Amino acid sequence: MSNYVTDCSCEDQLKHTVLKLAQDAPESVIYQTSLMSALLSGVYDGSTRIADLLRKGDFGLGTFNRLDGELIAFDSQVYQLHSDGTAHPADPQQKTPFAVMTFFKPQHLYQFERPVSREEIHRVIDSEITSDNQFCALRISGRFSRVETRTVPCQCRPYRSMPEVLGNQPTFTFSQRGGELIGFRTPQYMQGINVAGYHEHFITDDRAGGGHILDYALEKGTLTFGAISKLVVDLPQDSDFLNANLNPADLDAAIRAVES
Repeated sequence: MSNYVTDCSCEDQLKHTVLKLAQDAPESVIYQTSLMSALLSGVYDGSTRIADLLRKGDFGLGTFNRLDGELIAFDSQVYQLHSDGTAHPADPQQKTPFAVMTFFKPQHLYQFERPVSREEIHRVIDSEITSDNQFCALRISGRFSRVETRTVPCQCRPYRSMPEVLGNQPTFTFSQRGGELIGFRTPQYMQGINVAGYHEHFITDDRAGGGHILDYALEKGTLTFGAISKLVVDLPQDSDFLNANLNPADLDAAIRAVES
C-alpha cells in the first residue's frame, strides 16, 4: 500500500474493484484524430464531430476547429474550455482538428489526503507504469489549491502556426477549487504524432471554467490511471493536411514550447 493511500478497508476494496474491472474489461485503445505536428503547423480545421469522438471513447482531450479553445471529455461528457477561462458543454455537431480519446479503464487508484505537487503525482504514476513505451490515461478528482491554465483563442484564416498563436495566449489561475483533471502520458517516441510526456486539461467542479494545464497543486483527492498499449490514428485527407509540413527541423522544441 502506498504512503499516499489511507489505511482504510474501504480504500482497499475500492482499489481491488478498480483492478478487477480493468482485468475483466476489453483491451484499452487510444483513438486519435490527426497529428500534433499538423496542429503545430496550422491545420486547425477537421471533419470529426464530437458525436463521432464519443463513439471512440468516453474520456479524452483535444481542441476544436479554428483552435477555438480546449476540449476535455470524461464520463461521456465533452466540454469546451474557452479563451476567457469559462467552460460550456460542447455541441455534438462541433468538429475537432485534433483529439485523443479512450474508454477509461483505470488499473491503479491512489487516495491523497495531504497536499502534493504535479511532479509528485507524476512520480507515483511513473513508479507503477515504469515503461515509457506505454501510454497512460489518468484522472484526478479532488480539491486543488492551485491550477494554472492557458486556453488558445479562436483563429481566423490565413492561419498562423501554433507557436505564433501561443505568443499571446490567455492564462488563468484557479485557487482552492474542486474539479477534474484529465490527462495522458505519451511515450517519447510519439513526439509529433502526439505530445510526448504528460498532457493534462482541467475543469472546475461546477463545470464553469478550466483550460490546458501549465501546473497544479492538489490539496486532496483521488488519482486513477492505467496503461494503454494500442493506438489508432485517423489521418485527415483534406488539402490543408496533405500540404502541411509535418516534420519540421525544430519539431520537438516547438511542441515542448507550446505545451509547457
